[in-house]
Amino acid sequence: MKYFDHAPIFKLYGGREEWSGAERVHCETIASRSRLHNWHIRPHRHSGLYQILHLQRGRAVVCLDEARHAVDGPAVIEVPQAFVHGFEFDEDCAGHVVTIAYPLLMRLVRLLGPRAAPPPQPVLHALADEDGANLSEAFAQLNARYLTQEEFRDARIEAWLTLIYARLRSRRPGTEPGAPPRPRGLEHHTRFGELLEASYAAHHDVAWYAARLGMTAAHLNVITRAHAGKSPLQLIHERLALEAGRSLIYTSMTIGEISDALGFSEPAHFTRFFRKAAGESPRAFRRRAWEQGRAAAAPAQAPGSSAGAARASSAAPGRA
Repeated sequence: MKYFDHAPIFKLYGGREEWSGAERVHCETIASRSRLHNWHIRPHRHSGLYQILHLQRGRAVVCLDEARHAVDGPAVIEVPQAFVHGFEFDEDCAGHVVTIAYPLLMRLVRLLGPRAAPPPQPVLHALADEDGANLSEAFAQLNARYLTQEEFRDARIEAWLTLIYARLRSRRPGTEPGAPPRPRGLEHHTRFGELLEASYAAHHDVAWYAARLGMTAAHLNVITRAHAGKSPLQLIHERLALEAGRSLIYTSMTIGEISDALGFSEPAHFTRFFRKAAGESPRAFRRRAWEQGRAAAAPAQAPGSSAGAARASSAAPGRA
């Protein structure tokens, strides 16, 4: 895997700060990003993100590690975290790219059952005409819901995402397009992510996670820096801050209740932690996010008003 050590780690391709702390899924058309890069997405990788590319029509060359695969639509390509991948699209390609944060992906797995576990390496689904039409409608609906600020937006997004993911998992296993076995370090990184997802509110230290992986804390540090570009402690704190941001935005829990739910001994400790992670107090974060949400949901105003700016910023209410 000669690309691995040099492939950049992106949140979304071309940017390192685009992924909002409270966002759990991102959806866009193939053209919206590829057109900006001359239809060529260079080899890169993601940490903590699972990507589903829906090629509705057209032809693309898919690069997975060192292998190249010509793919004709309709097709779906699933790419787990940390796999180096890139795309060369024909200019008439149409479709969608859905990027899912692993905490949400794991929630879908718990909802759907153990048979819905994500594949350990990239999978290519060649779709028949009927399958292609049905999935195209589901991806189009997901993208439409993502672009709106309608009532119950997040629930509608998750409903369509659950449908898409369930249909992919219920298909016969697709082609695993020549991907080599995952390196052991990547397996350990994936397992660390699973342990973190199950235990982040317990405030275990790095040594606790390392012991359960059968390694030293120093070895775990090497693994996470190689695959995520961050230390284990940074990832632990980011997961806690992520959950805190979601609770502040999407629930009416008090600061004290959120502090208790996330395992802090007292609200003052939680406030200090959150301020360091997000750059503002929990109360200020919540107020700003809710104000932006109300502005985004307000009826369109006349040209020159601030509604458009508020709507644009509401997709990223904070960096937890």
